[in-house]
Amino acid sequence: MESFLENKTEKGGVNKAGLLIGALIGAALLGLVIWLITGPSRDEQIANVLEGSYHEGTPEFELITKDIIISTREDTVESPNAFGTISMFIKGRIRNKGTRVINGLEVNVSVVDRNDQVVREKRVLVIPSQYEKLNPGETIDPVTLSIDGFSKKDDRANIRWKVTAIRTPQ
Repeated sequence: MESFLENKTEKGGVNKAGLLIGALIGAALLGLVIWLITGPSRDEQIANVLEGSYHEGTPEFELITKDIIISTREDTVESPNAFGTISMFIKGRIRNKGTRVINGLEVNVSVVDRNDQVVREKRVLVIPSQYEKLNPGETIDPVTLSIDGFSKKDDRANIRWKVTAIRTPQ
């Protein structure tokens, strides 16, 4: 009975396998953070996607963009948020009535007041970010985005869409 009540303390050793696994996981996470910090920025990634695209002022841009029809859907929503500002969740529809496949499309969406002055705007990469491509005669529906930071006093009279960059296969 004395052996049962006797205080037995055994010294535990360091779990070397657990320590090694923890060190490897920590090193992997540290490497991932460094890679994310030093990787290309979002703007650089968009520039790489739109490399070789046509921009405003070139004859090709004018020729292709005249065949792009963009409209705002009726289910666009305004919503107050916790910060006391208003967010707009905008939905649009883009139609390619031309004969070329579009594999890169960037649009600028502006919320304007009654005097056509821009209240807020946002540039969005639609293709290939939201959709892979836009074939001739095809419609993309919906194109979605949100614009935040409106005050209650802002006059949000209309939404304007404008193509800023377009790319077609060569």
